[in-house]
Order: sequence, then structure tokens, then C-alpha cells
Amino acid sequence: MLDLSLTQMAQGLAERKFSSVELTQAFLQRIQIVNPQLNAFITITESQALDAAKAADSQLEKGTATPLTGIPIAHKDLFCTEGVKTSCGSKMLDNFIAPYDAAIVTNLAEAGAVSLGKTNLDEFAMGSSNESSFYGAVKNPWDTQAVAGGSSGGSAAAVAARLVPAATGSDTGGSIRQPAAFCGITGLKPTYGRVSRWGMVAYASSMDQAGPMARSAEDCALMLQHMAGFDARDSTSIEQAVPDYLSQLGNSIQGMTFGLPKEYFAEDLNPQMAERIQAAIKELEKLGAKVKAISLPLTRMAIPAYYVITPAEASSNLSRFDGVRYGYRCEDPKDLEDLYKRSRSEAFGHEVKRRILIGTYALSEGFYDAYYNKAQQIRRLLAEDFQKAFQQVDLIVAPTTPNPAFDLGSKITDPIQMYLEDIYTLGVNLAGLPAISVPAGQINNRPVGLQLIGNHFGESQLLNAAHQFQQVTDHHLQKPALV
Repeated sequence: MLDLSLTQMAQGLAERKFSSVELTQAFLQRIQIVNPQLNAFITITESQALDAAKAADSQLEKGTATPLTGIPIAHKDLFCTEGVKTSCGSKMLDNFIAPYDAAIVTNLAEAGAVSLGKTNLDEFAMGSSNESSFYGAVKNPWDTQAVAGGSSGGSAAAVAARLVPAATGSDTGGSIRQPAAFCGITGLKPTYGRVSRWGMVAYASSMDQAGPMARSAEDCALMLQHMAGFDARDSTSIEQAVPDYLSQLGNSIQGMTFGLPKEYFAEDLNPQMAERIQAAIKELEKLGAKVKAISLPLTRMAIPAYYVITPAEASSNLSRFDGVRYGYRCEDPKDLEDLYKRSRSEAFGHEVKRRILIGTYALSEGFYDAYYNKAQQIRRLLAEDFQKAFQQVDLIVAPTTPNPAFDLGSKITDPIQMYLEDIYTLGVNLAGLPAISVPAGQINNRPVGLQLIGNHFGESQLLNAAHQFQQVTDHHLQKPALV
């Protein structure tokens, strides 16, 4: 059962080959055995999951089920879940029990999905390796000496190791796609505003976007179908009809033009990675796609722009965690100032503190125009580069990362080297575009990710192209030896 796709699970449930309770128990047992090696979960909600599975079986008996009814999933631990700890991977929220569900948690629960718990992440989603979590690093199931990627490393590792067939993630600068690439699964970052951010603890509000993580594009399409939609509670949600993503997966990509940005195939790219990506591109060409060289000249400016804008927004968003209303509170504060200082100093980790300081500096008087305003101008120009490219091509094809997963501890003390690992993903978030990462081979038993980038609200086209690629390759069917 553990190797079945979401569609196959739905079919098995509908045909009564197994029950949701049996399916849920199988994954819970798997979590108990494997999770101690990976540290992918922060919280496991066994009793709630079994109750939800029983309710799903009742729906299946009545014939009122959706394609997700009774299927186990997991949520990244920055989506509020009523009655369950929502920690954001931080000591600051280690004692926080959410009083309500995030929009996507509600949407998936109403679709009948069974949540098994909350997955590990970089603290407040700030990181590219899942090493900044208060609960410890997540290990890559393909090689436990390697990082799982961040910030959605817990979700990626859990899906890859068959602890759960699908999970939610969030992507601010590549935090769905990069761990998906490192762990050999499929991860979709939707258009900004496509999926509600209500109930998702904010890191950088103008870029945070929830999305699905699963083993295939088809499974991601099924997840997105129930995650997407307008939400009046979210001021950044866009009121636009949600297409039937699954129905468009059979379309041919014959005649489509894929843009190949020269900046993504420069000296930053590992030569072996380039070989795997070129081999994947040849598969797309065999399917009838055309490949055209394009330029995204401001690609290298994405990193400095991103690492000014997001820390600035983080310094504002995280100001609410002050030891007064909820979360961690220092012992015996002398006065209000001492309460603020010690609560924040003791509860935030190094990476979060670094970004708060950078952001506060960039927004301070005398530096706002020099840094934050300039970064926003670059952001606009980056978005224009993408729009010029989409006047020539249907989709953009590129590596997801410049290298496969790196060793645990190898970059944690060098934030600049860590940030450079995001060079191929950041521009998508700055421009608010959708993108997907799919498995495209391995280098020394560490997976490689192929990234497809679409224009705004082009998820159907992205999912279909990824699905067509997966119909003629088996990279997404490979599983780590740990499994």
C-alpha cells in the first residue's frame, strides 16, 4: 500500500481493497519505524488520524467520498491546526497550540484527507537545509549524511521515505522545490495568490506560498485541486476560478516551446547536474517540445534582492513574538524591556536572529532607499525579464538547484554559500510565478531536480508537462534504499 499513488489509493479505497483505517495504520507504523532515523515529523497525531480515518470510511460506505477521502497526508508545521502544536520549528512556539485551522488544512480535511501530523522545517521557514530547526536537522532518506533541503525538508523526506504519500509545504524562495529536488519527489510552488495564506505563519508575506509535495505531478494536481481557491480572509488571495487540473494531464506537449535560460547553465551549475538536466530536456524534445535559448539577465541579482526584501518583511512579521501574548516567555523578567529582550534572545535561533537584524537594518532611516527600495526596483525588473521570456516561450526549463544535496553541517556556518544554493529558485518567488520540480536522475545516489517555470496561473500547463515527462521516465518511481 505504501508505494501506491494517490489515485491508486483512492481507487483501492473505492473498491474496498483496504480501508482508510488500514491505510492510516500502515503509514503510522512506518512513521514509528523510520522517523527516528530521519526526524521528518515534529508531531504525530495518531488518535486524531484514526478518528478521521474512521469518518472517511463512513463517507466511503455512503458513496459521498472525494478522490482524497481517507488518504493520509501531513502538514508542514507552520500551518495552524486546531488543537495541535504549531511550532514553526522554533523554541518560540514550542508551547503554542493553534486555536483554529489554516485555510488549506480546512480545505484538505473537508476533502476527506487524513492528517498524520506536522512535519519538521527550518525555523520559521528560514533556511535551505532544514538544519535551523529547534527540533534538529532532517536527514535525507537517500543518504542520511546529506541534508533534506529546506525549509520544507520534513515534508520532502516524509514523502520520499514513504512515511506519507503527500504533504503540504510552503515556498518563499524555493522551499518546496529545493527539498523536493534533494529528496527525489515532485513539488509545486503555485502562483502567488492561488492558494490561501490564511493560517500560515508568515515569514515574508509578499512571497510565501503554500503548495503540494508528492511523488508525481498527477498526485500534486490532485492535492492542488483541493488546496487552491479564493479566500476572502486572505488579502493576497486572487479571485479566479480553479481549473480541473487532473482533466488536463493528458494533453500533448507537441509543439510547445521551452525556454532555456543561459544564466541557469553557467559556471554555478555542477557539470554532472548539467548532464542530467540536458538528458531530461532531450526527453521533452522526444515528446515533441521545442527548446529555445533565452536570457534572464538579472538572474544573479535575485539573491541580493531576495535577501534584502525577505528579512525586511520577516523583521516586521516576527515582531509579534514578544513573550507577551503567546509563545515562549523568559523567566522572571525585571521589566517590559527585559521581557522583550530575553524572550526573543532565548527563543529565536541564529538564522532567524540574523535575518531579523538584516531586515531591521534595511528598513531603518537612512538605509530604506539604499537597500529595501532598490531591492524592490530590482524585483520589478526581474519580473519584467520573465514576462519578456514568456512572449517567446510557453514554459521555462532549468535545474532546480546548482548541486545535489550537500552534506549535513557543510554550509551551516557559511550563510553566503547556503544562500547561493537558491540561485535558480528565488526569481520565481520575486516574480510571483508558478514552478514545479520533478526528479530527473541522481548523482552519487543523491537526486537531481528538473525545474519547469510557468507564467501566472499556468499550473495546468506545468503539471501536464511534468506529467508527460513522468510518463516516459521512471525517476519519480525510484525510492531510497532506506525504504
